[in-house]
Amino acid sequence: MRVFITGATGFIGTAIVQELISAGHQVLGLARSDASANKLIEAGAEVHRGDLEDLDSLRSGAASAEGVIHAGFIHDFARFKEVCEVDQKAIETIGQVLARSNRPLIVTSGTALVRPGKLATEDIIPTFNPEWPRASEQAAEAVAALGVRVAAIRLSPSVHGHGDHHGFIPMLINLARQKGVSAYIGEGLNQWNAVHRLDAAHLYRLALESGAPHARYHAAAEESITLKTIAEAIGQQLDIPVKSVSAAAAAEHFGWFAQMAALDCPASSKLTQQWLNWQPTHSTLLADIESGVYTQ
Repeated sequence: MRVFITGATGFIGTAIVQELISAGHQVLGLARSDASANKLIEAGAEVHRGDLEDLDSLRSGAASAEGVIHAGFIHDFARFKEVCEVDQKAIETIGQVLARSNRPLIVTSGTALVRPGKLATEDIIPTFNPEWPRASEQAAEAVAALGVRVAAIRLSPSVHGHGDHHGFIPMLINLARQKGVSAYIGEGLNQWNAVHRLDAAHLYRLALESGAPHARYHAAAEESITLKTIAEAIGQQLDIPVKSVSAAAAAEHFGWFAQMAALDCPASSKLTQQWLNWQPTHSTLLADIESGVYTQ
């Protein structure tokens, strides 16, 4: 299959490119710079110049492909509402090209706000949260109405592994280094879920090849890891103290990241594993922290 991928040179996208090429697919990767283009060429992929805000580039890329994986997202939390709108328009633009063609479109969402405070499962459809306005699944529903064979992959808040420089774990580690202490909020019993980038990439391929229309899949290899456990692993790796900060003091300690540090979002992938025979095999989040993946 000839597959057009947005976000093809990102942390997750590079793993998806390799996963697809290894399985015999042809990959056409979106690239906005010469550096990104060279990265794709070295990986064995074709280059399609453009970016997520260049809608014409998305149209032509999708038109030339037999399937599309939309893994790109502008990770700019300073203008988060705006980049969520860019994401929505990108999905709608690609969807219009694929309408009534039976070509698959895989979009990217997250598990974090599916069911805050309770175990999230694939059959739950979250309500729109204006404070966290990523609308990828809503956009996917809109293009499904056009006859697009669309499915969503919900990524864990921690997609970990070698090369993770900008995710939430590096943010926690950098903050711990700055403050001289690895912290969690309150008792630290709030839970994240996690997945290795290579396991996530494998799930994208399975969803592309065998996914059902309108399906939602969870890229969550570990459904529950407390923030206290993560903070303790970081503290041990950096050889610094670990402590609790009160909810009232969280904003002062964590800054804008306080909301994420307080997030309680366990998520199951039992249905995903059953539907697609997805079996995560790579290292756990704590194993990556403890082995020095983030501190070497």
